[in-house]
Amino acid sequence: MSEQDNLPKADGIEESESKKIDLIEENHKDQKESSSQSSVIDEPNNGEDTLDKKESTSKSSNKEPKKEEDAIDEIDSSNAEDAEDEGNKERHVIEFKEYDKMSMDALVIELDKLVKNEKAQAIKAHVEGIRSEFKSKFNALLEEKKEEFLNEGGHEIDFYYSSPLQKRFKSVYKEYRNKLHLHYKNIENSLKDNLANRLEIIEEIKGLINVEENINTTYKHFKELQERWKHAGPIPRDKYNNAWNSYHHHVEIFYDFLHLNRDLRDLDFKYNLEKKLKIIEQAEELAKDDNITRSFRELQALHKMWKEELGPVAKEHRNDIWKRFKDATKIIHDKRQAHFAELEVVYEKNLDEKLKIIDAIKTITEEGATSHSLWQKKIKEIEALRESFFNAGKVPIKANEETWAKFKNAVRVFNKKKNSFYKDLKKNQYENLQKKLALIKVAEDNKDSEDFETITPLMKKIQSEWKSIGHVPRKDSDKIWKQFKAACNSYFDKLHANRNSQNKEQLETYNKKVELLQELKGLKLKGEKEEDIQLIKDYIVKWKDIGFVPNNKRYIEGKFYKALDHLFEKTGISKNEIELIKYDNKLEVLNNNEDSKVLNNELSFIRKKIDEVKGEINQLENNLQFFTNVENDNPLVQEVNNNIKKHKDTLKLWKSKLKKIKALY
Repeated sequence: MSEQDNLPKADGIEESESKKIDLIEENHKDQKESSSQSSVIDEPNNGEDTLDKKESTSKSSNKEPKKEEDAIDEIDSSNAEDAEDEGNKERHVIEFKEYDKMSMDALVIELDKLVKNEKAQAIKAHVEGIRSEFKSKFNALLEEKKEEFLNEGGHEIDFYYSSPLQKRFKSVYKEYRNKLHLHYKNIENSLKDNLANRLEIIEEIKGLINVEENINTTYKHFKELQERWKHAGPIPRDKYNNAWNSYHHHVEIFYDFLHLNRDLRDLDFKYNLEKKLKIIEQAEELAKDDNITRSFRELQALHKMWKEELGPVAKEHRNDIWKRFKDATKIIHDKRQAHFAELEVVYEKNLDEKLKIIDAIKTITEEGATSHSLWQKKIKEIEALRESFFNAGKVPIKANEETWAKFKNAVRVFNKKKNSFYKDLKKNQYENLQKKLALIKVAEDNKDSEDFETITPLMKKIQSEWKSIGHVPRKDSDKIWKQFKAACNSYFDKLHANRNSQNKEQLETYNKKVELLQELKGLKLKGEKEEDIQLIKDYIVKWKDIGFVPNNKRYIEGKFYKALDHLFEKTGISKNEIELIKYDNKLEVLNNNEDSKVLNNELSFIRKKIDEVKGEINQLENNLQFFTNVENDNPLVQEVNNNIKKHKDTLKLWKSKLKKIKALY
């Protein structure tokens, strides 16, 4: 699913309409360049015709301009730009925000705020920055939704996603484009009308010379035309200087015409001189101001007043006052250039710092990571570097776009690699989810079973497998865990209830065995060996018939056999006979056990013990060979012989037990 499928024509304007707006903007740029080239210094002409001055300026335009002329040209160029677009100054103070750090919601809110509260032509760079970030974030969301759709079994051709936030963005952006289109349409018409009006004023001033009327009336008419000129509105910047020069030229001609009424002319000259001297004083004060930006802006306004609001002065003052004004302008211009030069040094350092940050981001990207925790660490490192990049300050204008592009690309490559990891991680999580769902099915299928011996190991096994399976998608984690836990708890609650019931029965068995043990301890033998042995055997049968006791009460079995040993000793039978009698009882218990492994384990145990005793006997008999020259009554020899006899008796007992257990097969 491409980006175009979900964000088509977000500006809401037909392609031809949009191109028209872009063309108008491009024309404005061209006009700015041409106005800079055609700007003319406001110098006195010493009585020369202004048209001749314009011609000489044109002829000298190919020569290298003087440094003081550069200062004037810079002022004229800025004033020409402001003359065309009265909102030009405002756009310089609209704060740029870190749009890349904003969420999509915040971006839409900020766009809506700008479109509603600012002029459309003043927010173009802001809007484009917001639009770029919104598209980037929306595309990332789109990829995420697409991945989820495919993971759930959908086909790529069927995928489609849109959101109310996206629609709101389109709506606000469309409103911006419409306002921008309307602005350029209005400004185009307005500039043409204003230019026509100013040219008409110039023609009327030219016509005043040929009017046959009272000079005072003509002068009053001239003043009215001057006032109209002040309020005539902005004109195309490429026409600005030529229009002003033509206006100023014909104003001077009119003042020359006023020689018939020298008093009126001198009065105007005096007024203009006073005003221009005040402007010069203000400019000279600005030359002392350390705030370069403020002083340049205010100087720009002073030049505008000099050119647009005030007329000429007496010829004897023109050179002097213009030189003073130009000198003050040059000081400010030089300070501004020096300030920019200092800034360039700082900007170059900032550029080096930002390039190092970009390289650091690339290094982190190349290193990559192999786990969620490591990627989280890398993400924090990138965030710190991003913060450092934004705090590093400005870079030279010529390197600004390239540096920003490198930074954005480095971060984009990192995000792509990170997203690739988490995309694979999501795939693994989806596979883990399927495994856990399979375990849930096993648990739920067996939760009501009463075959505890078979199902209990199975339930413990799937619980162990559950722990070994990795993470699942967070949205499913709690849900499937509760489902699995409920099935397991249901089974084990039933198991524990069954065991509690068995334990109750076994506890009753234990109490009966305690009573029988007390009875056995108080038993009085008759003194007849066979009868006494049979009596003891009867108690063994009673003990066995009572049943099993709880595991934590098994110690009573030891007490019972100890009591038996004490009684058997009274009958006078050997220890081996006693052991065989007790072993008969044990074999009967083992033989009744449903698990055949129990009897097999006992058989293996006896055989192992026989081998061990035989080994001991062989070792002892070998040891006797070291006593070839020693008498038999030697204590060491006697001890070895006694040990051999004991081990042989033990071997005989184990062989008897082996014979008995074999009889059960």
